[in-house]
Amino acid sequence: MAGTVPLAASTVPHPRRPLDPVHDPVRHWYENDLGWATVPAPPGEPLRLVTGVRFDVLDVPAEAGAKALRHLVPGSPVALRDGRMRLLVAAGSAEELPGLLAWLQWGAVALDLRALGAGGRTDAPARPGRAEGPVEPVQGAAVWLRPPEAGREVEASLPTLSAVGGGGDAPDLVRLVETVATECHRIRLRRAGRGPGNRQALASS
Repeated sequence: MAGTVPLAASTVPHPRRPLDPVHDPVRHWYENDLGWATVPAPPGEPLRLVTGVRFDVLDVPAEAGAKALRHLVPGSPVALRDGRMRLLVAAGSAEELPGLLAWLQWGAVALDLRALGAGGRTDAPARPGRAEGPVEPVQGAAVWLRPPEAGREVEASLPTLSAVGGGGDAPDLVRLVETVATECHRIRLRRAGRGPGNRQALASS
């Protein structure tokens, strides 16, 4: 066919394939080395960890969380972000928290703590001790204070209600919650310019 003009190569880029965990060292570490479920994040946002499967998260002020570290075992993972401490606890603990606080007589007091359980998401801290390529650490990003250990089942190190009474080696969730609730109460009183007071007086204010 005479006079046929060859078509120019298309300049439309091919659709991007979803990020393969093998090529994302952080996601690979969580999913393959630790066996934790993740949720890919949009560009510029951190990878997210799924809560309620292997663990729940107790999110408290870092000052309150620091007082509770003595109730954990060496392998209990703990993360920090923006002045908050994220204590990993046994899956199902988020559902138990309201009843546990009521049983400990903290139910009527507004406390600066929350739990993430089934269906929740939490930012994934960067893999500890590893440079993640040319990307600089983001200010305010989550970091591990006590990182999880690859090859070790995380459940055995997590605070749980089943540890009440000293059974097994897992940390006691009741002691952990009592400690962080007490510290949250003290922090609130201090910020309000009050003395120790009592729970009932603070709850009515």
